[in-house]
Amino acid sequence: MRNIFRSFALSFSLLSAIPFFRVHTFFKGINGLSVMFYPLVGLILGLLLLVVSFVLTPYFTQTYIHIIIFALLIAITGALHLDGFADTIDGFYVKKQRAFEVMSDPSIGGMGVIFLIVLLILKVSTLGEMSSLLALPIVLMLARYNATLAIYIFAYVKKDGIAQLAKDEFNLTQLTITTLFVVSIVTIFNSLWLLAISLAIFALISLIFYRRYGGYSGDMYGFLIEVSELLLLTTLVVKV
Repeated sequence: MRNIFRSFALSFSLLSAIPFFRVHTFFKGINGLSVMFYPLVGLILGLLLLVVSFVLTPYFTQTYIHIIIFALLIAITGALHLDGFADTIDGFYVKKQRAFEVMSDPSIGGMGVIFLIVLLILKVSTLGEMSSLLALPIVLMLARYNATLAIYIFAYVKKDGIAQLAKDEFNLTQLTITTLFVVSIVTIFNSLWLLAISLAIFALISLIFYRRYGGYSGDMYGFLIEVSELLLLTTLVVKV
């Protein structure tokens, strides 16, 4: 039980900037287990944002509330995934042999900045167009479930760091548990179709990374989460 709590605390600390746990100690045996909690952390973050939107409803217009939620989403995740997105973009604009060197550079390149701005504009515009944020917790959960799948299925191409520890320890039993959790949530909220779209997004992005790099790195997990969120949110505002 202690390891389960430690694993959840580690997962929450890695995926958010909310100072509830602040656990960054990587004990053997909890690194892989922490990956199992990624979708749950996404769901919790989404629920927190949903509560904030309900609290603000009497005081602001719907569009302005959704813009506030956009800003809070960046704040509570510490812009961690956005940084990974920008670094991954920079890696695409150099030869494969130099990609990891460029991605490891603490400064963001020009193409990373341009695509990051585009991503942010699209995401805030999409949130502004949404008639309701009720699906936001599901979207955040599914985006992080995609990262969970990537960690289990594909090689970690940098062969070092925290993500390698998680990759080495994360097992099929833990993946099965988190998959059952995700499927249960989307079934309860009649969102199996959104899960199907999320898996298609995961497959497409993974194909691109596998062909170019042979797997994922930490920055690419961030890219996967950010793009998954954007495309899933866009799906929710498509007029049919």
